[in-house]
Amino acid sequence: MQSTKTGLVTVTMNPAIDLACTVPGFAAGAVNRVAEYRSDAAGKGVNIAGLLRKFGLPVTVTGFLGTENARIFEKRFSDLGVTDAFVRVPGETRIGIKVLDPESRSTTDINFPGLTPDASHLDRLTETVARLSREAAVVVVAGSLPVGVAPEEVGRLIGVIKAQGARAVVDTSGPALASAVRAAPWLIKPNDDELAELVGRPTGDLDDLVAEARRMNAEGIATVAVSLGARGAVFVEDGQALLSRPPKVEAVSTVGAGDAMIGGLVAGMALGLPLEERVRLATALAAATVMQAGPAIKDLNAAKVLEARIEITNLQKGG
Repeated sequence: MQSTKTGLVTVTMNPAIDLACTVPGFAAGAVNRVAEYRSDAAGKGVNIAGLLRKFGLPVTVTGFLGTENARIFEKRFSDLGVTDAFVRVPGETRIGIKVLDPESRSTTDINFPGLTPDASHLDRLTETVARLSREAAVVVVAGSLPVGVAPEEVGRLIGVIKAQGARAVVDTSGPALASAVRAAPWLIKPNDDELAELVGRPTGDLDDLVAEARRMNAEGIATVAVSLGARGAVFVEDGQALLSRPPKVEAVSTVGAGDAMIGGLVAGMALGLPLEERVRLATALAAATVMQAGPAIKDLNAAKVLEARIEITNLQKGG
């Protein structure tokens, strides 16, 4: 029986203030001139929440937020119309500097250290996620973990979300992703390298990749989306396996593309779209995000233009 719950929640334990600088001809060890820049209150779950709001969906955001520079986040939450349920932690939310070089089409990341939540903060976050999950259809746990937070906390949160009857979506990496997989969330989105790390060996061709994703389906993960970078992505769910290839676009920055893909998949779930339509939407949103600087597209029109140009191939029939 389908849930009647409609709320969406994103959990960002390690948000960041993204300072994106465009520096043509960037060179280490030299004086570099910034052509343009922007600051964004960001982090995977925050970016995903912003995209979900463009669909008019109700969203609550939570995670850990530093008290000393919370204002930029609070303003963004107010502008987006999302409900702020972040747990405040003493100190500053981390800053991430992204240097975009349009000449080499490269991005250089400089990440500052972030917050260090203690056991009481973790308990408060767990209580918050449990409360929000009671009324939520989908809860997205996204991004890296703050220093001192064990990877097992991700798996524990997945258990809390599922116990309250919500669908858990996870976009993280390394031991945190492995912890999440053991707890069997509804959806995961590793890239091909992360999938190889999860299964303990390199995946070979697409048939091999699909076979591993099907094994995860059988273990309780309903949807496995595997990003292949510019080659597209593979989506495996309920006997279906689809390869989605975006059109060639002028890439400005890859920042936020993965968040856009998750946001598209979650929006599609919330809107009740079948898999192929979710895949088309998610791929178009990711491609539109790559075409601009900053982690969030201004509106959905750029993605809508791309949707008809997405190439979707049915890799295998269910088995």
